[in-house]
Amino acid sequence: MSAGSEIRTTPLHQMHINAGAKMVPFAGYEMPVSYPLGIKKEHTQTREKAGLFDVSHMGQIKITGAEAMSALESLVPVDIIDLPLMKSRYALFTNSNGGVSDDLMVTNLGDNCLFLVVNAACKDSDLEHLNQSIGLSCKVELCQNLALLALQGPKAIEVLGEIAPSVTDMTFMTAKHLTIKDIDCFVTRSGYTGEDGFEISMPSSDAEKFAALLLSSDEVEWVGLGARDSLRLEAGLSLYGHELDDNHSPVESSLNWALSKVRRTGGQREGGYLGDNIVLSHLSDGPKARIVGILPEGKMPVRDGALIENEDGVQVGEVTSGGFGPTLNKPIAIARLKIKYTMNQSKLFALVRGKRIAVEVVNLPFVKHNYYRG
Repeated sequence: MSAGSEIRTTPLHQMHINAGAKMVPFAGYEMPVSYPLGIKKEHTQTREKAGLFDVSHMGQIKITGAEAMSALESLVPVDIIDLPLMKSRYALFTNSNGGVSDDLMVTNLGDNCLFLVVNAACKDSDLEHLNQSIGLSCKVELCQNLALLALQGPKAIEVLGEIAPSVTDMTFMTAKHLTIKDIDCFVTRSGYTGEDGFEISMPSSDAEKFAALLLSSDEVEWVGLGARDSLRLEAGLSLYGHELDDNHSPVESSLNWALSKVRRTGGQREGGYLGDNIVLSHLSDGPKARIVGILPEGKMPVRDGALIENEDGVQVGEVTSGGFGPTLNKPIAIARLKIKYTMNQSKLFALVRGKRIAVEVVNLPFVKHNYYRG
């Protein structure tokens, strides 16, 4: 945030204060990092019941126009043209070096309209990128009068289904426009915790009323940024600025699964996005490094930025995200390692405060995903 700029708040800011939240600056906003329940219990609440997250700081963008789908496809290595009606897809903005400038969710609303949810820290640059790249052929609009709530956990379907029965028909990565208690809502069955759940967009003026409605359930508690991060870490989900950045391709971030077949070499619409030659070469020839899970020995957490070295003290990677996994009750981390060291027989060590901590390479996720696919 530039000097002199004002920190922003979400439409639910006063509710967080009233709930006793610990507020911190995050992506230009004052956001709740935790509540009196505490990060560990908030984490467990989401894994076992339902957690409510205010994610209104994220960018909600509409792209409309006859060329909207082909235009957006020119900016991502993902199949947008064939995205079915009211289906969502994970996508990535790439740069000319094949790196990732942001990751996002895209939903086809029909009538030549796409709905994007982008990261809070990137929404201004994403908006500029969209306007400069496709603004002449499409209308690009940042929806500034919308709030966004994420209801996550195994009880989410029970809680939301009580007030909106038709959500029980939804499967992972599908969307619906619904009127819930006289509030116009756009609901997707998605989220970033690894659990079943929903993201609900609504007018900012209705956000407090809707949040209160969800919190009236005995199964729901507020959850802050602290537990949101530990939940996504356990689920092995990449975070922009950590596993994803301008300097590494999606392949180097182990996101091959997100690169659509039709956009790959030999596909019907091969390449055609920024940095496509680099991304496609990494797919065909293999990258020099990739993302893996690591389990540190002992109880000391291995944090972001910790270097990973081999038996001979040679640096072979770096931790991109690290902390404590409450579900596993032990430290966990994600790291980018040179390819030859991504096999679990490699003897590796993390450097923490001058000490070498043995780490084991494991497959992600640490906790299995519980998305509802029908």
